[in-house]
Amino acid sequence: MLSTDGLRVAVPSKGRLQERAIELLRAAGLRFRVSGRRLFAVCSDTNTRIIFSNVADIPVLVAEGVVDLGITGSDQVAEKGVSVVTHERLGFGRCRVSLAVHQDAPYDTPAALAGKVVGSKFVSLAESYFAERGIRDVHVIPIQGAVEVMVLLGMVDAIVEIVETGNSLVENDLVELDTLLPAEAVLIGREEPRDPGARDTLLRRIQGVLVAARYSLVEYNCPAARIEEAVRITPGFSSPTIQELRDPSWLAVKVLVERDSVQEVMDELEKLGCTAILETGLRHTRL
Repeated sequence: MLSTDGLRVAVPSKGRLQERAIELLRAAGLRFRVSGRRLFAVCSDTNTRIIFSNVADIPVLVAEGVVDLGITGSDQVAEKGVSVVTHERLGFGRCRVSLAVHQDAPYDTPAALAGKVVGSKFVSLAESYFAERGIRDVHVIPIQGAVEVMVLLGMVDAIVEIVETGNSLVENDLVELDTLLPAEAVLIGREEPRDPGARDTLLRRIQGVLVAARYSLVEYNCPAARIEEAVRITPGFSSPTIQELRDPSWLAVKVLVERDSVQEVMDELEKLGCTAILETGLRHTRL
């Protein structure tokens, strides 16, 4: 039996989602080793245990108090319908849950599937989707594995399935009719963890890693006469750091800028006459 002391964190047992979850936890300072088929790992410097689990089971493990935190897909949380706290949307594993049919099928709207058979791993989501739209007598059957092939075999008329790039649908001659919901990896938890202090510390570390991934530190020298214009371009997370230089006609500025807009910001600063514009990537933050 695993010790009941310390924090328990569930992560997917395989796949790309597992890789990204492990990267995140290690970036947050947890030290552990993944070993073959072993279903848990103990962090060497804390009393935290990492539990490797099926991604679909993680919402239930959290809701039932088996683990304190879990990383899973928001689609899995919605499908299970359990009571958990979503602490963070993690920004990876982005996809969508879509309704799809064969390209030659006579169904051009979801309403056309009334009285038809739909196969899915997301039975609850699919049933709710049709019920909310008043589309009656849709028989939703649970299917695991290669859902797309069931349309080609004639077992179902449509599927509700995870779509990332859409390549799998195209390869199997399927087209999307509608999107049920967008999804991504989320960090979920329960209200009363085993160790609230350890939970809060880990949450702050993870938040720091996520913010660091969004921002870069931009430094530049700005003509003192144009500093107000520069501040409007780079307002920062709360406020930029501005320092005087030996030459009083120039000021040094340090500021956080969202990575997606760094190039445009640098262009604007250069037009103002700013020089020595530098971008530095971040690993950890506390904001």
